[in-house]
Amino acid sequence: MSSRSAPAPVSDRFGRPLGSLRLSVTDRCNLRCQYCMPEEEYVWLPRKDLLSFDETAFVVERFAALGVRKLRITGGEPLIRRHLPELVRLVSVVPGIEDVALTTNGILLAGQAAALKEAGLHRITVSLDTLRPDRFRSLTRRDGLDAVREGITAANAAGLRPLKLDTVVIRGFNDDELVDLFEFASDQGGEIRFIEYMDVGGATGWRPDLVFDADAIRALMARRYGGVEAVPVEDPTAPARRYRIPDGRVFGIIASVSEPFCRACDRSRVTADGRWFRCLYAPDGLDLRAPLRAGASAAEMEALIASTWSGRQDRGAEERAALDQRTPLVAAGDLRKDPHLEMHTRGG
Repeated sequence: MSSRSAPAPVSDRFGRPLGSLRLSVTDRCNLRCQYCMPEEEYVWLPRKDLLSFDETAFVVERFAALGVRKLRITGGEPLIRRHLPELVRLVSVVPGIEDVALTTNGILLAGQAAALKEAGLHRITVSLDTLRPDRFRSLTRRDGLDAVREGITAANAAGLRPLKLDTVVIRGFNDDELVDLFEFASDQGGEIRFIEYMDVGGATGWRPDLVFDADAIRALMARRYGGVEAVPVEDPTAPARRYRIPDGRVFGIIASVSEPFCRACDRSRVTADGRWFRCLYAPDGLDLRAPLRAGASAAEMEALIASTWSGRQDRGAEERAALDQRTPLVAAGDLRKDPHLEMHTRGG
């Protein structure tokens, strides 16, 4: 790993620092969630194009040298990538990286939690949208709720804390389970984050009336628990706003649809094949694989990343919120032409 001194942190045109990186390690997934992968067939990234672990670690070093401190490993489903703890071991010791997290659907977590912790993973987020087996099957087109529960238990046993659970809330599907999911998270010693159903690439079935928004979530929780109060913001770049109920327990809401937070967003995404997206809604990204494999030096890669970020003015969620008529971001046919438009490729 490089030991040379890092340049000053780089900021974009809105003064947003390059602070957090979401790193996809695969576009494949072992579930087919209706809000992410509702189609029957998909075009996958060629395996030869996927970055090796050494290439990935080199890229992470470049971002860390420019100010990235938080790294989140995503997919697709990241635990599908073979020997993932080896990558965790590489990136967890990159100078400047202070926090290494992972988001997973939990299906394969029970068998890997201990190895991930030993390799240097700090914490984990598990996606869990329902506690009902029939709904889980309907949403994901797979059986697997028991495996997810086992994975959560294993993560706790391995010491992957703080544990977070992410729930995409869809009106008429699981909005009647929010209290049950909150209580389950509390029982596991974790914190739940309710996520508004987003009109990102891949969400071809999205409609405005399916969004159970932040106001509705807060009202529901207030009715059940006798009120909610906002927790003072500690990190303005964090996507979730946190709320406390009278007994002191806390939940979060990620309200990208109704309350976009673009002006504080310091996150960007690198796909498994090295395409860098500065916004989840961006129509295209910068190819980092080509210069990397052409032999670009560390300094050249850092200059490329810095110059690109300094020109960033993306605020996709705010622009979407301003539309008079809001429909799915990308049509299914266009997704098949360019898999980089898919949320499961970008690592939502």
